[in-house]
Formats: sequence, structure tokens, C-alpha cells
Amino acid sequence: MTKKPLWIPSEKRVSEANITRFIDFVNKKHDSEIKNYQELYDYSVTEIEKFWEDIFEFADLTFSGTYQNVLSERIMPGGKWFEGLKLNYAENIFKKLQNEFAITSYREGFGSFRITSDKFKSVSLKLASALKAAGVGKGDRVASFSSNIPEAVMGLMATSTIGAIWSSCSPDFGTQAVIDRFGQIDPKILFAVESYDYNGKRFNCLPKIIEITRAFKSLQKVVLIPAFQNFDGETVKYSHDLPDNFVYFDDFIDEHDPTETFEQVEFSHPLYILYSSGTTGKPKCIVHGTGGTMLQHYKELALHTDLKVDDKLLYFTTTGWMMWNWLVSGLLVGAEIVLFDGSVVYPNASILWKFVSEQEVSVFGTSPKFLSLTEKNEIKPLTMYNYNKLKAILSTGSPLLECNFEWVYKNVKKDLQLSSISGGTDIVSCFMLGCPILPVISGEIQCLGLGMKVEVFDESGKLLEGEKGELVCTLPFPSMPVEFWNDEGDVKYKDAYFSRYPGVWRHGDYIRITEKGGVIVYGRSDATLNPGGVRIGTAEIYRIVEEIPEIEDSIVAGINVKDEIEIFLFVVLKSGCELSPDLVLKIKKSLKEKASPRHVPHRIFKINDVPRTISGKKVEIAITKIFAGEEPDNREALANPASLDVFESIKLMVVNP
Repeated sequence: MTKKPLWIPSEKRVSEANITRFIDFVNKKHDSEIKNYQELYDYSVTEIEKFWEDIFEFADLTFSGTYQNVLSERIMPGGKWFEGLKLNYAENIFKKLQNEFAITSYREGFGSFRITSDKFKSVSLKLASALKAAGVGKGDRVASFSSNIPEAVMGLMATSTIGAIWSSCSPDFGTQAVIDRFGQIDPKILFAVESYDYNGKRFNCLPKIIEITRAFKSLQKVVLIPAFQNFDGETVKYSHDLPDNFVYFDDFIDEHDPTETFEQVEFSHPLYILYSSGTTGKPKCIVHGTGGTMLQHYKELALHTDLKVDDKLLYFTTTGWMMWNWLVSGLLVGAEIVLFDGSVVYPNASILWKFVSEQEVSVFGTSPKFLSLTEKNEIKPLTMYNYNKLKAILSTGSPLLECNFEWVYKNVKKDLQLSSISGGTDIVSCFMLGCPILPVISGEIQCLGLGMKVEVFDESGKLLEGEKGELVCTLPFPSMPVEFWNDEGDVKYKDAYFSRYPGVWRHGDYIRITEKGGVIVYGRSDATLNPGGVRIGTAEIYRIVEEIPEIEDSIVAGINVKDEIEIFLFVVLKSGCELSPDLVLKIKKSLKEKASPRHVPHRIFKINDVPRTISGKKVEIAITKIFAGEEPDNREALANPASLDVFESIKLMVVNP
């Protein structure tokens, strides 16, 4: 049965869309006759070299050098893009700034303010000069332990300007989680926020920062970001007796003039390092290249999101999530970006909806969890605020359910593009997302991303059509990781994405592609957790939980409970120990303090044995399948298949409490 669209773009919307201009551009350049999105998509994944060159030219990027081939070989990994070109991320950002204002910032506890494009550029380039004077150069790492504030964006711009490599974590990360990440990349400079406000409370970060810095021998200076500054004369500082290698942000840049030089780097030169946790070991340090990131972000923001110069883009995110990097690239299109830092339920559950209205946001990014939270609080934004300028809502982190679609069109706005989008830190972008010239169908992602040859495989590598299976990408794309940091021979890199299907990218999602090219996402096919839209590796939880004296062993799984993913932790206790309320509290407190609040399990259960393969690996996915009502694969491959029986019992207890 064909579903009736919830939204169909008007003729005016279609004719004025950036993607329509791009189709005209492609047709004129190649003397072709592409008439719709599906034909454009087919062209983009058959003529991938031509397509990505089209994107490069359409984006009007500043660069130097020449290239002989768009792509050296159609192989994964190993294909090289635009070899011979040099460019700079920040240089192209500043080139695109056309509006009076570049950033609107909301800080819980302080309110909102705007930063002009001139001020944003000037401070960023003064910061670049200060970094150079501090001995930071091309290829060096600059780390940031900061909330979602303008200083973090300026730090990225400054780092990119001089050809250094940026990496960031959010301040709600625990000490060990930060050390596990930054400790692998040896940063020279650390930007760190003095404090932040969340849910009506102020958190002093200085003790945590001092503890973190003790772990980094490479660290030369900590640039402390004041509790608040609006770059228009107002500054709030709480700390006075700083350690010797600490300096406040304004003092760090005070005596420096804005640099006039941009270090143009190779197309594949690292722009930033992001982190994605797995089921074993420390988080993977994923290196993303400058050129590939720029092309992918421009394509997604300009074509799929229809972001334009006069738009304002807000994505609710933290600096520890790839959507922050994506949000910042809104500047690459020339739009103004809007930063929201704080709780979405303080002082009330309508604060973010109110802010979106007041700031006349045109593209608002959120998550199914937030939409469900709004609904549960019986907030109906349509009756409370004006959304005349709002043209698109984006949602990521977990599949957007049919009830979420229907709620938005009933309670927010009828005439808007509601785009469920899905990708990941691994590609710092999306495999499937929205399209302003296609209808919106309830429960479906509108389309596959241009230039992304996404297909569905079964476990043996057989191509499936119209069936549920593994998301794979069978052709190279520019935003593939350049490498994993300190991964000699790309061993971990290849194992992460290419071990099951050699030469084919396996992403770890279960999907189905519909007859009309839409996509339905069913969740993760691997053991990576995804609560609230932030992917968490189970290894981070195990390292902390199994240090607790009462815990012998543990296993964790992401379980769908009433259409939300919850973390279930199952523990094997040492002899004589009980899963008391005090122990439960101890486990949760330890994970919150050493990792982050996102790592804290929703429920904890006692078990007698952890299911493992014969080789000793924990089988988290088997537990996930049991709770989903599916039969786990290859019980016979387990060393202890009877260990799965307890999860059937726990499932009944959860479903029928």
C-alpha cells in the first residue's frame, strides 16, 4: 500500500531550490537531460568522478594547484581524491561570509548574543596568529574541551587557518573519557571552558581540566575560555590563580594581529580528528580530510538541506558529536549558524522551541528523543510561537518514527521539509537524508545521498532489493576517513569497515530501500550503542564497570523500549556480592564521572554468565536480537549457549513488568 505524502514541495519551492540550480548546472556542463532527483542520483553514482568534480565547481571553492584525476582508483580504502590540489577550510569559510552576522549564541545562565562576521573573522585570525606564536604549525594537534560556544568555532577556524588538526570533546565527558581520546593524539594546545551551565546548575571545569592536563606530556599551553564573553566588552571570569601553563582566551590573543596567511593544505590533509568507540579498546581516532569534508558538507547543506545565504541554521548538539562539525560547515554556504548551549528543559520544556522562533531559525536540527520529549510534556509549538521562517526540520541519532512525523506536521508546521538523516562520525556526514524537491513520506528517509552508492547486502554479501539487510557502500566517496590515527598499515581501519565484505564499506546499520528510493532504518546491526543519537562503544563501559571490585564480568546492549533506545547493563557479581541499590548507584556514578552521563545505563540486571564466542568475544548483538524478538545467529558458535536463556526471562520481565 502506497502511503500518502505528508508534505509535497510547492512549484515555487522546487524552482528556487539549490538542487534545481545544480541540475541546470550539470545539464549545461555535460549537455545532459537530467529531469528529477532519481536521475540526478543515478548520474552521481555511475559517474562519480564527474559528479564530485561538478560539486567542487558548483561550490566555488578557493584553491591552488592542479589535478589530473578526480579519483585515482575506484577502490576502498586507498582511492585518492583530487591529488595536486591545495585548499584551506577557514579561508573558504571566510570567503563565503556575506551576512552582517555569522553566529548567534545562546548560553544557559547568560542569554543570547550575536557576533558579526567581521568580529568572527578578526578574532579567529588573531587566534591563528597566537597559535603560530605558540609554536603550533601544520599537522600539529589542537584539542578543545568546550561546550557549544563561539570560542570553539573560532578555535576550529584558527586551527584550520594554520594547517593544524582540530579535535574536540564536550565538557560533560568524564576525565578518563577525555584522556582516552586526546591522550592518543598528543595535542600541543588545549582550549578548555572554565565552566558551563546545565539544567539550572553551574559546573566548574577547572579541577577536571587540571587533572586531564597531567596526562599529556605534549601539552604546552591551556587556553582557558572564560565562563562567559560576548566579544563586545562583557566578560565573566571566575578563576584567578591559574597554573603556570594556563592563560585566558582574551589574554592569549591580546597582543596579536589577525594573520593574513592561510596555509593551503593537500586535499586529504587532516582537518579534524573525531572519535568512535567500538566493542574493544580505546575509542578510534578517525582522521577526516580537509577537501573531502568540505565537498560532502557543502553537498549536504546546500543541495539536500537547501541552506542559503539568508538562512539561519541551528542544530542542537555538543562539540563531542559530529553534528557540531556539520553545523559549523553551515558557514561554508554563507548562512548564519545558531549555537544553543544548555538544557532543553530548563527553565521549561519549551525553551528551545521558543528560541527557534525568536531567532527566526530557518533550518532546525534535533532528534526523535527531543520530539518525543516535547510531546510528552504536552507542548504544542504551533499554538505558542511563530515559525514563518522555519522551512526544514532535520532529525538524526535514531530512526524517526511515524508518530514523530505526524506530530511535527500537526503541532509545529504543515509546510516544511521534515528530513530524517542518517550517517555517522565515521564519515562525518550522511548516507541518506532529505531533499527539498521530494515529498516526505511518514516513517521514511527521503532519499539516498548524492554520490553515495548505498546498497543492501545479506550476511553472505548477496545484493538484496526491497528487503531488510546490511547498509553497505560499494563505491568510494570523498569523506571516507583518511586514516585512523596511529594505525600502522590501516589494520584497525580495514577491520572496522571492510572485514566482512572486502572492498565494500559496511556501516553497521540495518536498512531497507523502498521502491521509490526512500530508506527505512531499523537500527544497528552491530554492538555499538546509540542512546539519544550519540554512538557509544561498549568497550568504554566495560573498562570502567569491570574496575569496580564487586563486578566479575559484564555485558551491555542497546534495547528498544517504547521506541527509544535504552542501555541495559548485565553484570556478573563476585562471590558474596549482591546487586544492591548502593552498588547500582556506585556503577552509575562511576560511569557518569569517568565517561559521561550518556554512558550511564538505564537498567542494570544480575546474570550468572556472559555469553561469549569460542574465541572469547562478548556477543552483545545476540542480546539485542533476543529483546527484539529475533533468534540470535549461530548459537552453536558460542562457548556457552545456555547463557542466553536468562535474557529471555529478563525480556519477559521488562515487557510485562
